[in-house]
Amino acid sequence: MNLKPTGLDHVAYRCKDARETAEFYTKLLAMPLVAAVTDSHVPSTKEYCPHIHVFFGMADGSCVAFFETPEEKPMGRDPNTPDWVQHLALQVESREALLAAKDRLEQAGVK
Repeated sequence: MNLKPTGLDHVAYRCKDARETAEFYTKLLAMPLVAAVTDSHVPSTKEYCPHIHVFFGMADGSCVAFFETPEEKPMGRDPNTPDWVQHLALQVESREALLAAKDRLEQAGVK
């Protein structure tokens, strides 16, 4: 039997500050915070790594999620990968919605 995914549950990235990330996604992108989990150990591996895992919902039920790992070394971009390659692309319902979101982000000082 071949496993063929039927959709995306969530994709997870690392963030520096879960509160700041939540402000951005909830207020500027209107994505609701649907879950927040904190733990001192990784559930799958049981290794010690305090973290906050936050999930932001999309209209189709999938999520974009982030981990804040405050005791880990600072993160950075992969120096071997061009900046333009490292991104997240989200769909919106119309060009008008896209332009309204762009305007809202620019007014908030986001490049």
